[in-house]
Amino acid sequence: MTDNQTSEGVELEIIKASEVTPKEVKWLWYPYIPFGKVTLLQGDPGDGKSKLMLSLAALLSKGEDLPFSDEEQTEPLTVIYQTTEDDADDTVVPRFNAAGGDGERLIFIREEKKNLTFGDSRIRKAVEQYGAKLLILDPMSSYIGGECSLNNANETRAEFNHLITVARDTGCAIVIIAHMNKMKDTSPLYRTNGSVDIAGAARSILAVTRTANKSNPAERYLVQVKSNLAPTGSAILFEVADKGVNFLDEVELTAEDAFKEIAPRIGRPNEREEAAAEFIRELLSDGYRSAVECEAKLEAAGFKKSTYKKAKKKIGVHSVKDGFSWYWSLREVDEANDKRQAVADNDGLPF
Repeated sequence: MTDNQTSEGVELEIIKASEVTPKEVKWLWYPYIPFGKVTLLQGDPGDGKSKLMLSLAALLSKGEDLPFSDEEQTEPLTVIYQTTEDDADDTVVPRFNAAGGDGERLIFIREEKKNLTFGDSRIRKAVEQYGAKLLILDPMSSYIGGECSLNNANETRAEFNHLITVARDTGCAIVIIAHMNKMKDTSPLYRTNGSVDIAGAARSILAVTRTANKSNPAERYLVQVKSNLAPTGSAILFEVADKGVNFLDEVELTAEDAFKEIAPRIGRPNEREEAAAEFIRELLSDGYRSAVECEAKLEAAGFKKSTYKKAKKKIGVHSVKDGFSWYWSLREVDEANDKRQAVADNDGLPF
């Protein structure tokens, strides 16, 4: 079906810029988390992302100011917290209570009968009915939807559009917690799991990483990787503790420099080739992808064409033309997918 066919019967409507009333962006936590938008918080497993968000939720539930913020909190806010990684009774609520939160202001949407996804109508209902000002979804992979491939730009954008609409219509700030991929030798912006459209959909991207302070392994940096609506914020030094997190200081440090402290950029050509190979394996882990998108991601991550061409050949990537476009795929991934399909086709079921 062509674009012309899909637009049949839809009346053309135009609005002039002069008819649009400019609106100022409002902030839950300037410049890190805007109201009415989607924010991504990413980091490696065990680095304290969930504890960080629960500590912020605890402050908001009591109407207290967030750390290093010029915005004065005037009233307690209601927070919705959804997670598949920790249970509410033995982990989430105890952590929230330890951080001093008001339990009347932290609510959960029950998922026993049906798992929640980005497009679930219960999200909007809960936000509107309880006047929630912050929704936290942890982790992204559990809530984006089982039928959605993280590496498929069209599918991920469609799922994110559900949340973007809810955030815009209700003014609720939405924070999605996500694990980073394993490509440590690249910019933090390209360590978001899945399609680059995921990073594109978020208006702010935050990341947590460990510091190089070996005398205090609980120290972390919170850095802003992407900021579409305000100047990039300072890095925040904090410490993971039994009662949540302790906010220590604001520091002038970029996201790239924070991550370089624990993962210096590889320099020798053979190591760069290995890093490019790992990068490509991650890109193709779910199946074939557009050659144009793969090359764009590799070059944005700092790999030269000569390097990733060698890496591509070394790990057995093959190029396939479909229509007018070229795609990359890994034989080992294709073979695994074919075996799974063969099992599904011969499962002995009568339908």
